[in-house]
Amino acid sequence: MPVTEADLDVLINDLIEKFPPKTTDPVVFMGEQFDRGLAWVNFPAGHGGLDGSPTDQLYVLRKLSKLGAPTAAGPNVIGYGMCAPTIIIHGTDEQKKRYLRPLFTGEEIWCQLFSEPGAGSDVATLGTRAERDGDEWVINGQKVWTTLAHNAHMGLLIARSNPDVIKHKGITAFLVDMHGPGVDVRPLFQATGEAEFNEVFFNEVRIPDSERLGDVGEGWGVSITTLMNERVSIGGTIPPRGSGLIGEAVKIWKQKWSGRDDSYAHSVRSDLMQAWVRNEVGRLTNWRASDLRKAGTPGPEGSVAKLAFAEENQRTSELCVNLMGAEGMLYENNYPMVRPAGSAMHGGDMRKAFIRMRANSIEGGTSEVMRNIIGERVLGLAGEPRNDKDVAWKDVPRS
Repeated sequence: MPVTEADLDVLINDLIEKFPPKTTDPVVFMGEQFDRGLAWVNFPAGHGGLDGSPTDQLYVLRKLSKLGAPTAAGPNVIGYGMCAPTIIIHGTDEQKKRYLRPLFTGEEIWCQLFSEPGAGSDVATLGTRAERDGDEWVINGQKVWTTLAHNAHMGLLIARSNPDVIKHKGITAFLVDMHGPGVDVRPLFQATGEAEFNEVFFNEVRIPDSERLGDVGEGWGVSITTLMNERVSIGGTIPPRGSGLIGEAVKIWKQKWSGRDDSYAHSVRSDLMQAWVRNEVGRLTNWRASDLRKAGTPGPEGSVAKLAFAEENQRTSELCVNLMGAEGMLYENNYPMVRPAGSAMHGGDMRKAFIRMRANSIEGGTSEVMRNIIGERVLGLAGEPRNDKDVAWKDVPRS
């Protein structure tokens, strides 16, 4: 029988009563939340879910948030929004039992190892090799722009297992121990002065075949599941009304512009209101899409949300800096060279946010790629010419 809100209320009330959020260790609380099926309600029973719907999941998240429960995402946003949905679809029962619970509680942080130098927007051209050696796979190669790899315990890796077939067919996915022998994580400092990204080198890294995710050569299907969930995770969030960047813009306007009554101030207010409307339309659209989204791999609507999110974040952060006037040209004191525990795009000075938001149109798939996906899969337009479509990976020219 489908789960009802009354069923969820019983489980939530029992959880809150026995493990009060204010006095319970967050790891313990989230572990109990997982065991009751309230981690991902739309996941199968026994794996943190109750065979419910995304709408049920949203109901639980909102209710627990109001009750002061700790959040599961935070510094494990890659694991929570991208790796867990992939494991639940492509993983074995043993992998689901081993990884989902500590992923949800935050005991094990995850990262996603897809992009490579020369294989970013066209990630299917990747060259990191996975060679079978008995019951193990030997991995050699390099990944780049890996978010939070320096904090990760585990990673979701795709590698070239067969160079003799077309590029999309010779890829296999693995779950890799980021602290294992041969894994080297190096920081990539960005314009904000922070290094949330990394390059990761694999030198004779051995992965048991039991840690292969999905069938041999079917890693592209695994990666599509991850990428679609990534785009939903990036672009499909539903913040409270008037929060986030647009909330910062309104706050700056109140501080610096609300007392002015000249024509230029009126123009600035018009810009602010247009931005507020665009942000609210995006928020409500994502809310509707979240309620309608089915369990499983999201469709191309994630690309629409991700594209809109990237462009509006850049426009709104630029508005914030413009509203600050001359102060917008000054970076915060003590330019940092730090390794953040979470993504640098959350919180902080608006001038730093303005710089960081430039990456929104690159990460998780460039805006150009998003437009191609929308054009082909949503609008039904003809695809771009692909000269390497029927060519074995080893024969495709690479820079």
